[in-house]
Amino acid sequence: MRRVVVTGIGMINSVGLDKESSFKAIVDAKCGIKEIKSFDASAHSVKIAAEILDFDPSSVMDKKEIKKADRFIQLGIKASNEAMADANFSNDIDFERFGVSSASGIGGLPNIEKNSIICENRGPRRISPFFIPSSLVNMLGGFISIYHSLKGPNLSSVTACAAGTHAISEAVKTIMLDGADKMLVVGAESAICPAGIGGFAAMKALSTDNDNPQGSSRPFDATRSGFVMGEGAGALVLEEYESAKARGANIYAEIIGFGESGDANHITSPVVDGPLRAIKAAMRMAKNPKIDYINAHGTSTPANDKNETAAIKEVFGAKEDCPPVSSIKGQLGHCLGASGAIEAVTTLMVMRDGILPPTINYKNPDENCDLDYVPNVARKATVDVAMSNSFGFGGTNGVIIFKKV
Repeated sequence: MRRVVVTGIGMINSVGLDKESSFKAIVDAKCGIKEIKSFDASAHSVKIAAEILDFDPSSVMDKKEIKKADRFIQLGIKASNEAMADANFSNDIDFERFGVSSASGIGGLPNIEKNSIICENRGPRRISPFFIPSSLVNMLGGFISIYHSLKGPNLSSVTACAAGTHAISEAVKTIMLDGADKMLVVGAESAICPAGIGGFAAMKALSTDNDNPQGSSRPFDATRSGFVMGEGAGALVLEEYESAKARGANIYAEIIGFGESGDANHITSPVVDGPLRAIKAAMRMAKNPKIDYINAHGTSTPANDKNETAAIKEVFGAKEDCPPVSSIKGQLGHCLGASGAIEAVTTLMVMRDGILPPTINYKNPDENCDLDYVPNVARKATVDVAMSNSFGFGGTNGVIIFKKV
């Protein structure tokens, strides 16, 4: 089976417009959660989110093209451009052997909402001809493949909050099975709109700590009360190891294991069993390495954090035997289908720089969440092998393991 390595990364989120500024802010415990600015949320029970306030889509697209792509696509293009530049390819790329694996949990929800209102109030003839092409999840990969002339497999994962991680594993499989030599993975999400906030709020999934935006997302804390919506994108360039080595590429890490599972239990309520089987599958494929760090799904919801902790302890043993764990959703909010890609990029930078990002807002220990969550302050550490977890509605789970080459 062919080996797969990461040679380029990029990301954008509420605390940074590129990977370096984002990672520094994450490590410095900066929080991007604020009062919602993109629409009037006064009538909503939830008035906070982790929005990207200073992104200019004309920095990545021609102004005439902007209306053809929903915001999640624009953010995805930004992250993918950075990852491709970081991979530092020469001009002799075989584009027919270079594919795309894209991901989003919801896709163009703001555009769907906007055009639904237009249809209702002004009639179907006033719907934008760009509505459908700008909203479909797979158009993320479509736009990016055109921008970078990538003619290999063009895949798309739409598996809720596990989508970004699943897009990575799909790309790994494609290279392992010789379907491509290189794959650009991108996960992107931008669903902060009246319907998006209102819908998740109706499910009682979101924190309503409107008076305390910076402290509203509290992964693993005993007082956690729900997640906070975020937006952003993460991108990774994956390559077959021998070709990456031959061209002298900077290799961040090798992907040595991935695991996927389904809860088959409930569409929105997580359980321990599904995440546990995904972690076990990834560890089995990776030949049970010593894990130095786990980037947790860590949503700040009562059920997820307890169940993820239990699954980790089931695999690694007692608290003192478990590796350090942290969640960056206190800083970025929950970027839904983009979270797996953003968190994978963050994990690779943890391995590069030897520093563990903190779980911020951790003040009240929970007897059901009793691991080392790197509370509040970043910590230096040598990380040779790391795991990143993602779990989504519908009971879909994904886990990735990276190892330094």
